[in-house]
Amino acid sequence: MEVTTDHVLGWTRVGVLLLGMAWAAWMDHKDRRVPNEHWIVWAKPALFLWGLDLMVQGADWTIYLTAFGVVAYAGVSVFGRPTLVDARAGSGMDRVFIAWYFVSAIGFIAGAIRYQSTTPLEVILGEGDELGMLWWRTASVFLVIFIINLAWRLRLLHGGADAKALMWVTLVFPSWATVPTPFSSVMSETLVALPVSVALLMWGGLAFLLIPFIMLILNIKKGTLRSLSDLRLAWHATQIPIDEVMKRHVWMLTTTMVRPDSENVVIHRSRAPRRTPSDEELQEQIKTLKALNVEHVWVSFKMPLLVFLLPAVLPLVLLGEPTALVMSWLG
Repeated sequence: MEVTTDHVLGWTRVGVLLLGMAWAAWMDHKDRRVPNEHWIVWAKPALFLWGLDLMVQGADWTIYLTAFGVVAYAGVSVFGRPTLVDARAGSGMDRVFIAWYFVSAIGFIAGAIRYQSTTPLEVILGEGDELGMLWWRTASVFLVIFIINLAWRLRLLHGGADAKALMWVTLVFPSWATVPTPFSSVMSETLVALPVSVALLMWGGLAFLLIPFIMLILNIKKGTLRSLSDLRLAWHATQIPIDEVMKRHVWMLTTTMVRPDSENVVIHRSRAPRRTPSDEELQEQIKTLKALNVEHVWVSFKMPLLVFLLPAVLPLVLLGEPTALVMSWLG
């Protein structure tokens, strides 16, 4: 098989994606936190490869500045939103970002004027001017970043690290053009596909479907599943010694309730609390349970999304976009 520029760029991007995601997933699993410095460091190879890709495709200055603006908008999630008030007060970073926005806006407007003859339909069909289609594809990355950021602000994505990871994936693979997909030809045949980052989120979501089976097997092996009533919890939770609760990333489902006769009894909730209790509140709950001679409690693990996104990289780069695959199989 002939090795092309797209192959080299594609597999290099896959390597960057795997390394950056693996490191982030490990930190999220260990500390439930991924520092902004991680995304700043790994944005550099992502942007270098995107710039190299644009150069290979013969991008002009309007396309570069449009991509420049996309990166500036994504950077707000890490550096914060710049304001004119802070810029006037002497904030160097705010001044840099405002100037960045201004220059990028010039490129975006100039590109929209230059390539106005290329329509979105022509981009979908792949029949328009090459640079015109490239400008539209570059500008559309902004929409993907915007939707991810909006989902984060609306709490549809609960973790800031999850949102930043998906934005970073969007910069690593701004389009499907260089995603290898060696075991599937669907992506070269389909006209419309979800963005790469959204497809990764879908593949990661499919991994969540395995959790009930894994938890049931784990509980059977541990001997936690003792009766049919335990099935209410065993498919998504497990039991651990009460002294380990403070040492692990879990939600405690075992708690107490005062009955009408003022007796304090132990109950097991089936859902994690809507608000994560503080360490002091959790210690008080543990103290109350110990007073009732409780030695083991039901807990639900705090499972970070990044841990599921990491293995999802493999079907993404090997097979492509899941909905396109399903449509292909359905004929």
